[in-house]
Amino acid sequence: MKIEVWSDFVCPFCYIGKRRLEGALEQFAHKENVAIEYKSYELDPNAQKDPGKSIHELLAGKYGMTVEKAKNTNENLGRQAAELGLTYNFDTMQHTNTFDAHRVAKFAEEKGMGKEMTERLLYAYFTESKNISEHDTLIELAGEVGLESQQVATLLKVDDYAIHVRADEEQARQIGVEGVPFFVFNEKYAVSGAQPPEAFSEVLEKVWQEENEKPVIQTLNPTKPKTTYCTDDGCEEEK
Repeated sequence: MKIEVWSDFVCPFCYIGKRRLEGALEQFAHKENVAIEYKSYELDPNAQKDPGKSIHELLAGKYGMTVEKAKNTNENLGRQAAELGLTYNFDTMQHTNTFDAHRVAKFAEEKGMGKEMTERLLYAYFTESKNISEHDTLIELAGEVGLESQQVATLLKVDDYAIHVRADEEQARQIGVEGVPFFVFNEKYAVSGAQPPEAFSEVLEKVWQEENEKPVIQTLNPTKPKTTYCTDDGCEEEK
């Protein structure tokens, strides 16, 4: 079974969704037969590398809310992340452009280290408050997962792997991705949002059954209280 995951490294629900999917896979009897491929998606392709504002100020400006309300919103997200063992340090988080980070991730994928690079970039942004658009930071992070630092430095100086990022984004447009995280199972079934682990488990079982047993009509609408996802307009919970 193949699972394609469209996500962005500055998307709080993408990290949460990643952990929830991983939790479901841990309980899945056929997890050894599942391959995950991470796809590039930029929530804000025009984001500055150094906006000069805190994540609270950026959120407040985007939605016309007070900084205090933005902090409360982020604190709620932080609590959801903490339930999964993740630490979101919003006070020191450095919102930035992610195009170069996606290029490095595509290079890592080619070298068989895509999953490791994706995890390292998410942790660097949400927990360590690193600026993941800075080339020195990207080179350092890539080296930590086992990539050749000089190769990463070279690709960042030119446009290497840009075409791979754009191809993922074009594919997302073609299949109607409007927000992330967005999961596609076996190139057939789409699941949108950071759904609970039990919802992912339900989809995994149904897809596996369809692919390995007699064809039956399946409805892939996992029961859930709400969908959590991010678009270029921001992150929200569907009531």
